[in-house]
Amino acid sequence: MSASTTPHKLIKGATGDWEVVIGMEVHAQVTSKSKLFSGASTAFGGDPNSHVSLVDAAMPGMLPVINEECVRQAVRTGLGLNAKINLRSVFDRKNYFYPDLPQGYQISQYKSPIVGEGEIEVELDGGKTATIGIERLHLEQDAGKLLHDQSPTMSYVDLNRSGVALMEIVSKPDIRDAEQAKAYVTKLRSILRYLGTCDGDMEKGSLRADVNVSVRKPGGELGTRCEIKNMNSINFIGQAIEYEARRQIEIIEDGGVIEQETRLYDPGKGETRSMRSKEEAHDYRYFPDPDLLPLEFSQSFVDELKAQLPELPDQKKARFIADLGLSPYDASVLVAERESAAFYEAVLSKLENRARDGKLAANWVINELFGRLNKEGHDISASPVSAEQLGAIIELIGEGTISGKIAKDLFEIVWTEGGDPRELVETRGMKQVTDLGAIEKVVDEIVAANPDKVAQAKAKPQLVGWFVGQVMKSSGGKANPQAVNDLLNSKLGI
Repeated sequence: MSASTTPHKLIKGATGDWEVVIGMEVHAQVTSKSKLFSGASTAFGGDPNSHVSLVDAAMPGMLPVINEECVRQAVRTGLGLNAKINLRSVFDRKNYFYPDLPQGYQISQYKSPIVGEGEIEVELDGGKTATIGIERLHLEQDAGKLLHDQSPTMSYVDLNRSGVALMEIVSKPDIRDAEQAKAYVTKLRSILRYLGTCDGDMEKGSLRADVNVSVRKPGGELGTRCEIKNMNSINFIGQAIEYEARRQIEIIEDGGVIEQETRLYDPGKGETRSMRSKEEAHDYRYFPDPDLLPLEFSQSFVDELKAQLPELPDQKKARFIADLGLSPYDASVLVAERESAAFYEAVLSKLENRARDGKLAANWVINELFGRLNKEGHDISASPVSAEQLGAIIELIGEGTISGKIAKDLFEIVWTEGGDPRELVETRGMKQVTDLGAIEKVVDEIVAANPDKVAQAKAKPQLVGWFVGQVMKSSGGKANPQAVNDLLNSKLGI
């Protein structure tokens, strides 16, 4: 189902409903130790101008040399986006003057990018999906950074980022509301992280989005778009779209016209503001870079990279559903981040009977582990409970050694004190009581003490749950729940 036919939110204006049309340009920093056209380091956080080669500083006579690893990463990304890989592409010069771009032009790709059309399927609330088209992916070099707060009279320039390889991933204008936009960036970031082609760290600027927003009457002609520049937060992207769409609707309904321009989003004020009028491609005087030959590689180069691709989120989700019987929602939660999926699979590797306990493991990872990690502000990499320990707890439940209630107590002990779950169950006397005689004694006492509840349960069998709860409470959660159920049904004649 394409985005245009997927149910989406319309915005109510004074003159009726309006539809938002959104396209995105995501700039993803390529995971590579050196820059796109020089050997300078791409490490984050170095002293200003400490990662700058003569090429990055545009010294006379210095020529760019393509970094093959960056080409590989771009092709791998294209394959992960189900996109067409172009065996021949061209680097162009995009001309504009800016103090953090020493050459006076950016080496980018224009008419002949390395990757052509592709698509991403995103998941929306209520189990809906939307397919967002990818227009292209091209390689280009990043600019440096201006620092305006170091001196009252001057701006300083740090060229450490100058020349760092970026993949610009351009979507088609298929996105129809803020929810879809957020889902798109989230899914794209997840795919890049699975592939290892970009670390997706938005706080460090490794992933930034330019968001193009326009409004129209549903199904009408495309409106004039405004570009919101350099967004580095998924939540802010959603907020900026909501604000910008309403701003444009109000202007049009008041009889005004939308000026095509570049805007910035101010998260403090929750509004976009004008930055500059939007340039068109011809303003940049694109032409093929005379210092670089066209980039050409063989189909076998692409095929080899394709064969080495890791399992991506959609494939992993389908496998979890088919092989382990997980619900689509649980599978989606587990595969959303590469680290979460890896942790879950490490838990599975500790289970004797995955077919029996795979769903139980998913429940524990999502509800108990993720819930506790979120509550305490931990990342999964800093989990006090290892995959091996959690796997042991799930094994103990699956084989009937401990009940679900005791398992929660055991999880708490392992979280706070550590230790081997099996040894803890032995040393602390946490084993489940399966001795029918001992359980029957407790059942008889509770049945005898509650004749009124017995009569109610006989009339309404679902009330047997109250008795199960009392028996479990009386046994400190150690009674086998199945044995308790069977005994109660027999005693109460249900």
